[in-house]
Amino acid sequence: MLSLSSNDIKLNQSAPNKQLAIKTLAQNLVNKNYVEANYVEGMLAREAQHSTYLGNGIAIPHGTVDTRDLVNKTGVQLHHYPQGVDWGEGKTVYLAIAIAAKSDEHLAILKQLTHVLSADGIEQQLQQCDSTESIITLLEGRQQSETLLTADLVQLAFPAKDLSQLTAVAAGLLKHHHCIDNTGVADAITTPATYLGQGLWLAKTTKSVVTTAISFVTPAEPLLQDSLPVQGVLMLASANDLHFNNMQCVADLIYQQQVNQLFNTDADIVIGLLTNVKPSGVTAIFTIHNSHGLHARPSAMLVNIAKKYQADIQVTNMAGKSTNAKSLMKLMSLGVSCDEVLTFTAQGEDAELALKAIGEGIDAGLGEGK
Repeated sequence: MLSLSSNDIKLNQSAPNKQLAIKTLAQNLVNKNYVEANYVEGMLAREAQHSTYLGNGIAIPHGTVDTRDLVNKTGVQLHHYPQGVDWGEGKTVYLAIAIAAKSDEHLAILKQLTHVLSADGIEQQLQQCDSTESIITLLEGRQQSETLLTADLVQLAFPAKDLSQLTAVAAGLLKHHHCIDNTGVADAITTPATYLGQGLWLAKTTKSVVTTAISFVTPAEPLLQDSLPVQGVLMLASANDLHFNNMQCVADLIYQQQVNQLFNTDADIVIGLLTNVKPSGVTAIFTIHNSHGLHARPSAMLVNIAKKYQADIQVTNMAGKSTNAKSLMKLMSLGVSCDEVLTFTAQGEDAELALKAIGEGIDAGLGEGK
């Protein structure tokens, strides 16, 4: 995780244009001894090559590869502009994150930022932040954008004796990850689980939920509950509507008689099955050959291509996660690496034209050459 302190953030800043904003940010990096004085030239050159605007009122100005030798140590400085700064092309920035990176450390920073700032409504929240703590809260991901479901929340082949024990384990996983407290655990355990069919049971709670999350537990040996098979328990802790997409995934598995895919597998497959709402439409498969994958510049180029068309365009990575190809923040959150295969699905009158243009852009290197 990106470690931030109040000393890294300057509130209530103003700048007449992005060039002066970048110069001030660069001076802060110098003052912290992150970079040498002329690093600013690299930041301005990078901006001239391609806008560092990410979306949602956020920009990440940083230097070029040629100026990495001017970086003393990796670090960031943040400026908050409640009145906004014109970043060109009709984009307004409320938070600029200046990055100094000696090699490729900034890619990890960008990946984290895109993950925690991909939620809808972030732009307005950033504009209204009135303390460094509120900005840190957003950057640390306390503003949830999707249901929490990680490998640590999946427990396969647990030696349980009955459904109640499986339910308790699922609730315990959520508590261990601070998604619910003891009240939530008690409610989840005492509320009867619902049989969804094909060996799958659903347990849930809406009490004392801090983070909307899902846990999943399977028994080491098949069990019975009221003569019904118990092959897995899905535990839902819900504080909002984020779980709707996940439950649609469950409904699709039930309808297609494919619930058994959740059993006798591994955690990554379980996560993919419970988070992947499969898009429909015309599809095309392309391989990303950019040496650093889809970092800021090629991602922005791809998004710009997609936005030229009216079609709805989804992109799915090899792990089965899909997102909007017209959202820079969400595209970068996929963490696409070099030689990764992506599936693009477009729906609309110009869907085939859109996929053809995307393929040509990827083949041309998305602004970085072949």
